[in-house]
Amino acid sequence: MNNINEQSLKIFTAKAQADKAINSLKGILLGINLDNEVNEIEINELRKWVVTHNHMIHRNPFNEFMTYIEETLSNKIPPIETIADLYWLCQKYEGDNYYYNAVTTDLQTLQGLCHGILADGIITDKEIYDLNQWLSENEHLNTYYPYDEIRSLLLSIVSDNKINDEERTLLKAYFKQFIKLENEEIQKQIESETANVTISGLCTSEPNVSFDGKTFCITGVLKRGNRESLQNDIRKLGGVPTESITKKTDYLIVGDNGNPAWAFSCYGRKVEKALSLRKNGHTITLIHEFDFADIVDELI
Repeated sequence: MNNINEQSLKIFTAKAQADKAINSLKGILLGINLDNEVNEIEINELRKWVVTHNHMIHRNPFNEFMTYIEETLSNKIPPIETIADLYWLCQKYEGDNYYYNAVTTDLQTLQGLCHGILADGIITDKEIYDLNQWLSENEHLNTYYPYDEIRSLLLSIVSDNKINDEERTLLKAYFKQFIKLENEEIQKQIESETANVTISGLCTSEPNVSFDGKTFCITGVLKRGNRESLQNDIRKLGGVPTESITKKTDYLIVGDNGNPAWAFSCYGRKVEKALSLRKNGHTITLIHEFDFADIVDELI
C-alpha cells in the first residue's frame, strides 16, 4: 500500500511540476511580448528556462518546447514568431489537457491499426478501404501526425477506386516509419520491398508551384539552408515571402523539424491556421521543404 501511495504521489507531483513549469513559461512569454518587441536579453531568459527545466526534457510536452526553443534560436527564426508559437503551444497544453489525452489514445489506436495491417506483410484492398473508413470517422485527428499524412495518402490511393501494387508498396514504406514488427522475417521482407521507395512531401504530393506574384510563408526549422536564403530565392523567382499566414497566402512551406512524432502540436501554429483557412474555402497549398527546395533548385 505504501508503494502505491508513493507512486500516486510521484504522479501527482510530476503533474503539478509540469503545470507550474508551463505556467511560468506562459508568463515569461506574455511579459516578453507586452511591448511587441523581443530583444536578445529576453531571448536569453527563454534559454535559462530551458536550462532550469532540462530534467523534464524527455517528457511531453517539454521535449517539444525545448527542442523548438533551441532550434528556432539556432536557425535564426524571427523572435516574434518564436514567442507566438510557444505561447500557442502553452495554450494547447493548458486548455485542452483532457482532450489531448483522448487524442493520444486515438493516435495510439491508429498506430495499432496500421501495425495490424502490416503484420502479415500483405495489405489487401479491404484493409485499405476499412482504414480509410476509420480515418473518415475520426477527423478530429486531422491536425495530428501521423493521421494527417495517412489520410492524405489514403485519399490519393482510393480516389480512382483502383489500388495497384505500387500503391500498396508505398503504404508499406510509410507504415514502416513508425511501426516495428516483432516478426523479423516479415520485417526484412518489407524492408526489401520498400528499399527504393522514398517518402517525403505528403503535405502535397508532387506540388505544382507558381511563383509570379504568389505569397509564400515558411514555418518550422529548415533542414536545407535557412529562411533568409530561401526567402531570397522566392523573391528571385517572383514570389513574395511573408512572416505570417493570411487569407492571401498561397503557399506554406513546412520545415522538416526532424521529429515526425511531434504529435502533441502537429507542425505548429501556422499549419493549424492554414488548415482552418482551407476548410473555409481559401486555397493554401502546404509543401514539404524538401519538395520545395527541389523545385527552387531546378528554377535557379
